[in-house]
Amino acid sequence: MELRQIWHIVWKRIWIPALLVVVVAGVSFFTRQPPPTTYTTSLRFTVGVALQDTLRKDNEDTYFAWLASEHLADDLSVVVSSQMFAADVNRHLVELGSPLQIPAGSISGVTFAEKQHRILQLNLSWGTPNDLPQIGQAIIMALKEDSPKYFAQFGTPDALINVIDEPGPPVPIPPSLTQRLDLPIRLLVALGAGLALVFLLDYLDTSVRNAAELEDMEIVVLAELPKHK
Repeated sequence: MELRQIWHIVWKRIWIPALLVVVVAGVSFFTRQPPPTTYTTSLRFTVGVALQDTLRKDNEDTYFAWLASEHLADDLSVVVSSQMFAADVNRHLVELGSPLQIPAGSISGVTFAEKQHRILQLNLSWGTPNDLPQIGQAIIMALKEDSPKYFAQFGTPDALINVIDEPGPPVPIPPSLTQRLDLPIRLLVALGAGLALVFLLDYLDTSVRNAAELEDMEIVVLAELPKHK
């Protein structure tokens, strides 16, 4: 099938895909609810193991202390997203007189290497920016006061954790790629469905539309009247 024939088929019923696109756009506009804005902030801590002053930097014990701090930070990055840690943070929120309660998984952790310590960065997402500083304070209290029980479970009770960055100013999280592409994908699907329907109707149409179709049926065409004259 030539491109001219394809265009003729589409143009003959162009109103079908156009109508579907307009309907989908209108329905999406009136029914779409923008997602609530979520804000985020982060805190950073150093995680390490206490060393004696007599140890040199090239001492084997120093290496194992550094290795232990690496594992501790990695383990804590998993613990902070647990229900147990969320319960500790919620307990400290109550102590601060806050009615806020955070669900498990609202805090995520990543680790970075820095000399003899590991840096634990906690990222907190919340719907109200004014609540983030108070939640951040409860997180600091939980890590400072409750971390010994986590360290004991890891077999390193002499570990140390210190705050190096307090919660920063809350910033809004931009819409995800899925949210941004939602409407364009809907319109493309509507356009594709409309074009498919156009070709389906053309395939089911058994009427003769031009002399070429008659000749394909081995019917001799003696004359043809112009359509627009």
